Amino acid sequence: MTQVATAPLVELRNVSVAFGGVRAVNDVTLDLLPGEVMGVVGGNGAGKSTLMRILSGAHPADSGEIRIDGQPVSITNPRDAKKFNIETIYQTLALADNVDAPANVFLGREMTTRWGTLDDGAMEDATRKVMGRLNPNFTNFSQPVKSLSGGQRQAVAIARAVHFNARILIMDEPTAALGPAETAQVRNLIRQLKQEGIGIFLISHDIHDVFDLSDRIAVMYHGRIVDTVNKAEVNPDDVLGMIILGKKPGEASEKELAEIELRG
Repeated sequence: MTQVATAPLVELRNVSVAFGGVRAVNDVTLDLLPGEVMGVVGGNGAGKSTLMRILSGAHPADSGEIRIDGQPVSITNPRDAKKFNIETIYQTLALADNVDAPANVFLGREMTTRWGTLDDGAMEDATRKVMGRLNPNFTNFSQPVKSLSGGQRQAVAIARAVHFNARILIMDEPTAALGPAETAQVRNLIRQLKQEGIGIFLISHDIHDVFDLSDRIAVMYHGRIVDTVNKAEVNPDDVLGMIILGKKPGEASEKELAEIELRG
């Protein structure tokens, strides 16, 4: 039986952006499939965050093309991105600390009654439904989110994206500053999103996160894609070599690889 190829949710084609003459993103082509986690890795200044800012509408590209479901689209601001069901969860999470989970899920997109007042009951019901899918053990619906653990706060940020029908999710360092138990909780959330067919760009410095969660890994170096590899076909040392040297597996000399081992 022939396997049917899945069309990409999103394609970035020959995308470039420069700041003051420096090409932060240089002719990058990358795609993402439904239910796939694409790890996007690289050293500081490699261009991974800038690339994702282009897709999220935070910074327009100077050149290149973005396609959603095979169709060219224009994404010039975050509203455009949301229109195409692209949601971003930044490392800071962008939560309002002094209000509860339902208020954060609907932040800026509040539900109102026919009289124009906030419909707190409807927002809590909707939040309970989406959280029931993501994290059935979550029960803190009435506490200010500042009192929640790091893993629970991530769950609230993810619930917000999922409730508004994210199909393409950009996650920036989702396990940064979390302990082992909370990291495991967030990893489980990401696996749940995969099962629901959501495509995820995972930006991370944590090579263990990347190997635990990604299907493919795109390595950036000085604004360019060094290579996009299937996770099953490489090991962490291969990826570290690409991050540090900007060379594909097999291109680095034994001396260069030995220097990387010494750094480690």
